[in-house]
Order: sequence, then structure tokens, then C-alpha cells
Amino acid sequence: MVTGRRGDWCAHVVDRYQSGINFALLIISYILYLVIGAAIFSAIELPYERELRKELNVARLDFLSNNTCVSDAHLEELLARALEASNYGVSVLGNDTKKNWDFVSSLFFTSTVLTTTGYGHSVPLSDGGKAFCIFYSLVGIPATLFFLSAIVERLMDLLSRNPISHFHRRWAMSRPKLAIIHAASLSIIMALLFLFIPAWIFMAMEKDWNFLESLYFCFISLTTIGLGDYVPGETQNKEDNPHPHMYRLAITVYLLVGLVCVLVVLETCYELPQLKLLRRRFYKENVQELDSEATNIISHDQLSDQLPNPGDHMINQLPVISSVSQQADTLHQNGTSGPYTPASGTTVNEKLS
Repeated sequence: MVTGRRGDWCAHVVDRYQSGINFALLIISYILYLVIGAAIFSAIELPYERELRKELNVARLDFLSNNTCVSDAHLEELLARALEASNYGVSVLGNDTKKNWDFVSSLFFTSTVLTTTGYGHSVPLSDGGKAFCIFYSLVGIPATLFFLSAIVERLMDLLSRNPISHFHRRWAMSRPKLAIIHAASLSIIMALLFLFIPAWIFMAMEKDWNFLESLYFCFISLTTIGLGDYVPGETQNKEDNPHPHMYRLAITVYLLVGLVCVLVVLETCYELPQLKLLRRRFYKENVQELDSEATNIISHDQLSDQLPNPGDHMINQLPVISSVSQQADTLHQNGTSGPYTPASGTTVNEKLS
């Protein structure tokens, strides 16, 4: 009996706090995902970092041995200055022919800032530019989010909701199953149009990129991660690309359109009925249901106060039946006899009034 009561008590506690338990498990799972990802990246990348450090040290020692007139301190100072300039988007290679802050490059920079991609390949150098970047981003990022949400909402009707409703009526297929098929098909089409085909184009345009690096750049850019380790047009010369401004402008348009399409796919997946059921496991449904019931009760009470009481109307319409003794006294006083008939409500009301 004690074991059964404990089991019932545990089941009651689990059922009562199910959403909280699920939410705690979600937090733990996400932290584990972060830790596992960090461990895997460390195991993969740390050996390459060590090898690169060894190569750089060997190259540095080899340069000092071949150029005895250069001291180690002067070389380190030059390298530090070059790295600092590189962090601001100014490279020691090809500075005479390349400009980072012409109009098209600035347009590319503003698009990466407002979409929160932020490659970091070029950053404001002056204090005035840094101050304006803060103000510009403070206003522009919310405006960009509003702009993108408006476009995505219109495209959702065109690309997701209307097709699902059309095929649901035509094929008589269940909406959850049709929504999954539609989301999978839309994801494949968008991946082909904005990941694989552009990656093939970038591989042809960027001589130093292979297909994996091009695909990596497209994915990192369209998901607004923007690590900045690969930026198109940074290593090209005029012979490889005779129209660098048009190339940079085309990349800007591609990033904006691709970002909108990625948001459409994510919103389509977010509206899947299966995901909605999964998300409800982490909500406090009992509180929501209680609030909904309380709202319904309040609305019902207010409606009852506004409407007339039907009971009062029926009382005024129904006849008032007098007692048998009252009928007998009336017949005895009148000295007549007859069948028992109830007095109408109108007569009684008139007498009472």
C-alpha cells in the first residue's frame, strides 16, 4: 500500500510539474550540446592550430637567419602593425589598387551590419565612423527586422499557406502530413537555389575556394553567422574580375534575397503542427487554460448583466394560481357554485396594484 501511494504521489508530482521538468531538461540538453560541440571543435582544430604555429615559427626563424640586418624586435613590431591594420580591413598586400570604403564597399558593409551578419573584414577606422555606426545600427537593425518580417509574412501566404490550403482541398490530404511534405520540398528547393548553385558560382569566381569553402561561405552568410574568414572579392585582381563593383553589388543582393528565403523556410518549419505540439510540452498549459477559463467566465458574467433576465419575463407572463381556500371563500360569498378556475395573472396584478 505504501509503495502504491508513493507511486501515485510521484505520478501526481510529475504530471503537475511536467512543463517545468521538460523545460529543465531542455536547458540541460542545450548546455550539453554546447559542451559537446566545443569538445569536438577543440579536438578537430587544435592540432591544426599547433601545426600552423610551428610553421610560422619556422618561417620567422628562417627569415631572421637569411636577413641578419633585421632584428627580431623590429620584425615583431612590423608584424604587429600589419595584423592591426588587417583587423581594420586594410591589408599590406595590394593596398594601391583596392579600396575598402568606396560606395559599393560601404553599401556591402551597411547590408552586413543591418542584417547582423558582420563579417568583420572592414570596420570603421575613425571615432566619428564608430559613433555613427552605433546610431545607424540602433535605428537600422529594428527597421531591418520589421522590413524583413513584413516581406516574410507576405511570402508565407504565397509560398506556404496558400499552397497547403490548395492541395489540402484538392487532394483531401491531412494538413499535418501535407505541411511536412511542403516544408521538406521548400527546404530542398531553397537549398538548391541559394546554397549549392551559388556555391558552384563562387567556386568558379574565387580561384582560391573549393566547393566546400564556397558552400561554407554561403551557409555562414545566409544564417547571419558571418565569421569573416571567407569574404568574396578579397583576393581577386583586375584580371580575374574586371568588374569588382558589380560583383560586390551582386553579392549584396544575393545575401539580402537569400536571407529572406531562409527566413521563409524557418517560418514554414516553425508553423508545422508537429512542432507546435512539441513546443507545448515546455509551456505551463494549466496556467494558460485557467486564464482562458477565467476570461470566459468574466465575459459570460458581463453578457448576463447586459441581457434581460428571462426568468423575470416568464414570471410576468405565467398566471398566478390562487389557493383552493381563496376560491372557496369567494364562491361562498357570492353564493354561486361552479368549477374551479384559476385566476389570471393580470387580474391578480390589477387587484394588487
